[in-house]
Amino acid sequence: MTVSGLSIGNILSILLNLINAGSVVIVLGIALRKNPSGALFRYFTVLSNILCAISSLLVAVFRITGMLPEAILLLKFAGTAAVTVTMMTVLLFLGPVVYDYKSLLSGGDLWLHLICPLLAIVTYLIWDKPDVPFWTVLFGVLPVLLYGILYLYRVVLVPEEKRWEDFYGFNKDGKWPLAFAAMIAAASAISIVLWAI
Repeated sequence: MTVSGLSIGNILSILLNLINAGSVVIVLGIALRKNPSGALFRYFTVLSNILCAISSLLVAVFRITGMLPEAILLLKFAGTAAVTVTMMTVLLFLGPVVYDYKSLLSGGDLWLHLICPLLAIVTYLIWDKPDVPFWTVLFGVLPVLLYGILYLYRVVLVPEEKRWEDFYGFNKDGKWPLAFAAMIAAASAISIVLWAI
């Protein structure tokens, strides 16, 4: 079934991808008004949702034009894997171990930690999944790897007066090698699952 040349599936993909992108813009806009310093851009949650929002917007725009390049779907895969890592980290580590679920799943954080990742996963799995070889799972690991290097540098390696607070608790008791390996392993597992489903 089509509406003005677009299938119902394409229309749903466009709509949900636009909702995802718009939600991230609204949530981050409100957060920046409350704290205009830009410090929120040091969080993987924020960066992963921005990547996912950009990829979701591009998917919607290219679906409207009728030409959706594989490269855009690979970017959507990377964004979806990144926000899935965010969601799983909140649900399995930050919620029960470092902070609490109430603070991590309320207000704008509810959108960035749960709703937007779920929208990304649903749209990716149903409409936006590219048919690509296994090696492309590396696209899903790349955002975590790059951020992990940045986080390691800013929390552990720079002079103490310039360091970021270890807000994710990954360097607690000097355990950053274990945390780094665990995040890469988790990102790899999530990317493989998203590729395989």
